[in-house]
Amino acid sequence: MIKSKVVILMFTLIFLAGCFPSSDLSKQEVLLQGRTMGTTYNIKIVIKNNAVDTQQLHTGIDALLVQLNQEMSTYIDDSELSLFNKSTSLAPIEISIGLTRVIKEAIRLGQLSEGKLDVTVGPLVNLWGFGPEYRPDIIPSDEALLAARQRIGLAELTLIGNKLAKKVPNLYVDLSTIAKGYGVDLVAEYLEEEGVHNYLIEIGGEMRIKGFKHTGELWHIAIEKPIQDPTGEHRSVHQVIIPKNNAVATSGDYRNYYEASGQRFSHIIDPSTGKPINHKLVSVTVIHPSSMTADGLSTAMMVMGEAKAIAFAEENDIAAYFIAKTDHGFVEQSTVKFMQYLK
Repeated sequence: MIKSKVVILMFTLIFLAGCFPSSDLSKQEVLLQGRTMGTTYNIKIVIKNNAVDTQQLHTGIDALLVQLNQEMSTYIDDSELSLFNKSTSLAPIEISIGLTRVIKEAIRLGQLSEGKLDVTVGPLVNLWGFGPEYRPDIIPSDEALLAARQRIGLAELTLIGNKLAKKVPNLYVDLSTIAKGYGVDLVAEYLEEEGVHNYLIEIGGEMRIKGFKHTGELWHIAIEKPIQDPTGEHRSVHQVIIPKNNAVATSGDYRNYYEASGQRFSHIIDPSTGKPINHKLVSVTVIHPSSMTADGLSTAMMVMGEAKAIAFAEENDIAAYFIAKTDHGFVEQSTVKFMQYLK
C-alpha cells in the first residue's frame, strides 16, 4: 500500500509550444532543478523579466525541502519521524507543524478509504524489500508476514492537536505515500508567498500546476503508458490532460517491482493481506487541488483494485482516471469529474 521511496516518475511533461516564441516578451519561463527525498524535482516558473531573484527563490525551495526531509524521512536516522519510530514510549510527543499536517491528512485518508491507505504498514514494506532495509533474498514466510501484520494498524496511531502517540511500542510510520505530494504543496505555497502565480512543480512524479506558460497556453501533462519497465528507459504517452489549477498524482505498479521465484512483486502493499497487490488495475491518476491528497488517494485506489476503486471515486466525487490490463491490451475508464481535464 505504500509507494516506495524509490522514485516512480509517472508523468512526462509535454511542452507543446516550446519551440515557439512567447507572445509576451516581458515574461520568461525559468527552470529550477534539484534533488530531494531520494528523487529529483523540476519546477518551471513564469515571471516578468528580472522581477524575481530566481537564485534566492531556488535557495528558499531547497531549504524548505531539506526541512521536510528532516521531519519525515525514514532514511534519515535522526529525522523527527525516525526518532518517533525508534521510540517505544506510548506517551504523546509534540511534533512539528509540517509533520502534524501530513499525519492528520494520512489518518483522514486512511479512514476514508477504510484502511487501504495505511501509513503504519512500514514493517510490511520493509519485509518485502521496498523500504530502507535491503531487499530479501527469499519471499517472506507466512510466519514473518503474521509477525509484521501484528505491528501495523492505523487505529494504533493517535493525533490530538500536535501531540502524536502510538498504542503499541513498535509501531512504525512511513509517510512515503503522501510526503512527496506534501512537498509539492509546500513549494506551491512558497511560490505564492513570493509572488509567483504561474508554475509547474514536479517532485518525483507528483505535480501541481497553476496559471499559464510564458506563451499564454495552459500547461499540458501526459499520463504515461503503464508498460512494465523498471529502468524507465522506454516511456511513451498514454493520455494527455490539462489539469488547470490543480495537482496531479499517479500511482502504478509497473515501474517499481522485482521478480523472485518466478513471481512478480509490486511495491504497493495491501494492508489487508500483508502482500503486494495482485489485480488488473495498473495505474490510477487523481486530479485534486492538493498534491498531498491526490498522492494518497491514488495509492489507496491502486490497493482497492478496479471495481472498488471506481465505485469509491464516484461515491466521493474524485477526479480519477484508471488504466487496467486485459488479455487484449489496456482499458481506460474515468470518473465524470475527470472528463473535463481530458485533451
